[in-house]
Amino acid sequence: MKYTPYSYQQYAASWIIDKKYSALFLDCGLGKTVITLTAISVLLYDYFEITKVLVIAPLRVAHSTWDEEASKWDHLKNIKISKVLGTEKERIAALNTKADVYIINRENVRWLVNFYKADWPFDMVVIDELSSFKSSKSERFKALRKIRPLTKRIVGLTGTPAPNGLIDLWSQIYLLDGGERLGKTVTGFREKYFLPDKRNRHIVFTYKPKEGAKEAIYEKLSDICVSMKAEDYLELPQRIDNIISVELNSEVKKQYEVLEKELILSLDDSDISAGSAAVLANKLIQMANGAVYDENGEVKYIHDEKLKALDELIEAASCRPVLIFYGYQHDKDRIMNCLSKLNPRILQSDKDIKDWNRGEVQILLAHPASCGHGLNLQAGGNIIIWFGLTWSLELYQQANARLHRQGQKETVIIHHIIAKGTIDEKVMKALADKNTSQTALIEAVKAQMSKYKIGG
Repeated sequence: MKYTPYSYQQYAASWIIDKKYSALFLDCGLGKTVITLTAISVLLYDYFEITKVLVIAPLRVAHSTWDEEASKWDHLKNIKISKVLGTEKERIAALNTKADVYIINRENVRWLVNFYKADWPFDMVVIDELSSFKSSKSERFKALRKIRPLTKRIVGLTGTPAPNGLIDLWSQIYLLDGGERLGKTVTGFREKYFLPDKRNRHIVFTYKPKEGAKEAIYEKLSDICVSMKAEDYLELPQRIDNIISVELNSEVKKQYEVLEKELILSLDDSDISAGSAAVLANKLIQMANGAVYDENGEVKYIHDEKLKALDELIEAASCRPVLIFYGYQHDKDRIMNCLSKLNPRILQSDKDIKDWNRGEVQILLAHPASCGHGLNLQAGGNIIIWFGLTWSLELYQQANARLHRQGQKETVIIHHIIAKGTIDEKVMKALADKNTSQTALIEAVKAQMSKYKIGG
């Protein structure tokens, strides 16, 4: 297929070509893979600046997205790709295969660094979903940090650079510039730009930016980070977000409040306990959904209110395909049982994706983490139901973008089933609050390119 890039895609590819290290903060659907491969092709075959490229990506994306994109376009067919996946033996065989681009899943980054050590062979590294390296304590970050000085070029790709606030930026930007812009240590970055926010005595849980810090950070990143939002460049379908509220009965409300206040709830012959705020949050989300794991890992059923609402939404869809996002194994099991007459499918393989896009699946269940990146599901339907919410803004946005993206022919309807008076309401607010800070970042480093919109 002949590639006729939009002006913004040409701009983004040039951004990569012109800079030794850079980041593209691109919304879903803008074509970050073909943009990056186009830049790689130019650097390989026109400028002869690089010889061996490593792409680090989520497993499903590493498995299919990059090689499929390369094979789709005429100008990329000369690029030889080797997928460094599977067993250690298979990975080593892939590394020994002559290729231009080697693709590995992020879970094996540490293994790869240890495999090569100082003999690091890649002169360009592309991190697909740069935000998955947001923790400076993670093994994958520590591994890449070691070989950063050995890499001539590095590119970071993500649509959600700061899913939990600006504090997430340090490790991502460090992998690009080695600490040139935001400092050599996360502690120094934190002390310079942030103040303690939520805390318990000496333990600080969250930080908030100092006055003027946001603007200072944005300014420091503006020369290597370019941001583009899909709504500025693509004709996206209309999106309608609905809140479907369900009311819990008085007995369930009482159980919920007991757990919330006392951190323990006795049910039948077992206990539901929460030893920390994080555990409590998860337990409360489970209770809001209708079931919860006890201290022995067994499922205790609480209520069916969300299942009733789900059943009504499916009926109202009038046989149209519906994509359902669930949070826990017991959610999935109960949904599968509830909708068994409709032969629901769980998203597990490429076949499930193809069958969905061919219109052969009416009900598709997916965990947001399993379809967060690189999947095109817009051909199969236009209705999403969130049975249980996620705290992660990144997963939430990426999951919704499986249907709400270019190529979708219908208005996308996103239903959120919310248990009234529960943590569900707080999660919705938290997602909105996180989006506020992230949107500010995106807007601040957005390319000033009104002339590059489609048709410009």
